[in-house]
Amino acid sequence: MSERFDCYYCRDPLQGKKYVQKEGRHCCVKCFDKICANTCIECKKPIGADSKELHFKNRYWHDTCFRCFKCYTSLVNEPFMLRENNKVWCSNCTATEDAPRCKGCFKPIIAGDQNVEYKKMVWHKDCFTCSQCKQVIGSGSFFPKGDDFYCVSCHEHKFAKTCAKCKNPITSGGLTYQEQPWHSECFICSNCKKQLGGKRFTAVEDQFYCVECYKECVAKKCAGCKNPITGFGRGTSVVNYEDESWHDYCFKCTKCARGLANKRFVCHNGKIYCAECPKRL
Repeated sequence: MSERFDCYYCRDPLQGKKYVQKEGRHCCVKCFDKICANTCIECKKPIGADSKELHFKNRYWHDTCFRCFKCYTSLVNEPFMLRENNKVWCSNCTATEDAPRCKGCFKPIIAGDQNVEYKKMVWHKDCFTCSQCKQVIGSGSFFPKGDDFYCVSCHEHKFAKTCAKCKNPITSGGLTYQEQPWHSECFICSNCKKQLGGKRFTAVEDQFYCVECYKECVAKKCAGCKNPITGFGRGTSVVNYEDESWHDYCFKCTKCARGLANKRFVCHNGKIYCAECPKRL
């Protein structure tokens, strides 16, 4: 009499029937599915004898359940990663999820994408735009203002000081006179056109003159020495009398040469005298 070939669990005969061998024991399909089958980590259902099973690090899946958690692509024979909550991800979705996010569109910046980085923030190159004109700045020059970024042109028109003469923005350098900004090349002598920045000059009715041009073209001539009265150096004080002007040191008595600035004087026959000398004439 032949030895009985029964299911280890239910003792039903297995002769001529489909069975499964597990851990050295033979069991019918029904008992395998009920007692021995592993549970799919994805669908939580048993992986029956008629199903194809995949396993990784003591975790089990139906082959049809072994898909990327993000894009649902089958991962059978494909590279994958096991991430949080025991979810499997394909390599593409893993790279996308771990990639830095663009500050502009909030989409991932994948390796190979052209990008712009500034203070630990990153943008796609085409997402890094001017806050004013919305044109792409890309890898060009820009100016940060708080959370905004401006191209050179918009920054000039929005924030740069405007030259008092040409009314155009002052982007670099420049100077200030009477609390007004000027381009260095705009702050010039009205006569010879030389730049006056850092040099002595005189302002006359909103016109500016270097020392030499002021002496030659504008300054009054002293009635005494016939030299220009510039207001520079010696003789900064001026004496005016009947449409004529003198250096203070040139305004003196014609006879005794006594200085008469801030003193009494007498005009006789078009000449200046101290109060005493006309009596001796």
